[in-house]
Amino acid sequence: MRLLRTPEERFSAVEGFAHRPRYVEVADPDGGPDPVRVATYGVGPEGPDAGPTVLLLHGEPTWSYLYRHVLDALAGAGVRAVAVDLVGFGRSDKPAEVTDHSYARHVSWVREAVFEALGLDDLVLLGQDWGGLIGLRLVAADPDRFRAVVAANTGLPTGDVDMPEPWWRFRRAVERADTLDVGRLVASGCARGLPSAVRAAYDAPFPDEASKAGPRAMPLLVPTRPDDPETGANRAAWAALADYTRPFVVAFSDSDPITGPMGPVLREHIRGAGAGGGEDPGHAVLRGAGHFLQEDAGSELASVVVGVVRRLDRPGDGPGA
Repeated sequence: MRLLRTPEERFSAVEGFAHRPRYVEVADPDGGPDPVRVATYGVGPEGPDAGPTVLLLHGEPTWSYLYRHVLDALAGAGVRAVAVDLVGFGRSDKPAEVTDHSYARHVSWVREAVFEALGLDDLVLLGQDWGGLIGLRLVAADPDRFRAVVAANTGLPTGDVDMPEPWWRFRRAVERADTLDVGRLVASGCARGLPSAVRAAYDAPFPDEASKAGPRAMPLLVPTRPDDPETGANRAAWAALADYTRPFVVAFSDSDPITGPMGPVLREHIRGAGAGGGEDPGHAVLRGAGHFLQEDAGSELASVVVGVVRRLDRPGDGPGA
């Protein structure tokens, strides 16, 4: 697998994101000699008394810069947090071919980076867009590692229900674009607009079209038919998540035509979200926010996450289940 790496100077002009990356390495699934470098960003206290770690996973076509306001708010509240640039995005290495990417590979890459390379446990997942598609698979496979989940404008598609038309328009736009304007794509998913400097920050990881295989691949990897290669794995994840009893908070915006219908499904299906008459863990609707609610309502989303962490037992005080 041929890997591209964005020059560090591309990030020198990025404003409002001073977090320095910690790089970890994951395996090339094709067996190549060079590992894949993954960028991670940590904030907040460390050590045995730090409490749970919030794991922030972004989606298409963004990077951890998307979480800058959330990271700063969590750090200010004394909450430990780690954000990860997905392979193909941000400062992480970029497989050069669209065919290098698969749903299963992205799940494996995040698992290896977070569980093995970083050794993280006692986690609270905050996943949006593909961050949920990947993160919820991790929760389903290893639920004891996660103290709680905050699902933000995301889901776990199986292809049994058609994706909404706005998503299909997005997919077609990505497929047909000779030049993929990442900053414009992000701006189109925000209800409150984006300044030019912020758009530039989303363009920074991609110095040329060759580096954009990740953003071009991700829409193609969403299961859209019942016989999709990942449909079985996602159905199994839904079955496992139905029995997840720890806090599962659905924090969706009110203006996302892509993921909006998934919010009620999550709340009704997962026990930790109050399904079956259980306790409501504190779901939230973030007003006036679009698909990228971290941009439109970052401080409000951070408040939801801080509230979840505050309600959890401190390490050693109980199972938190």
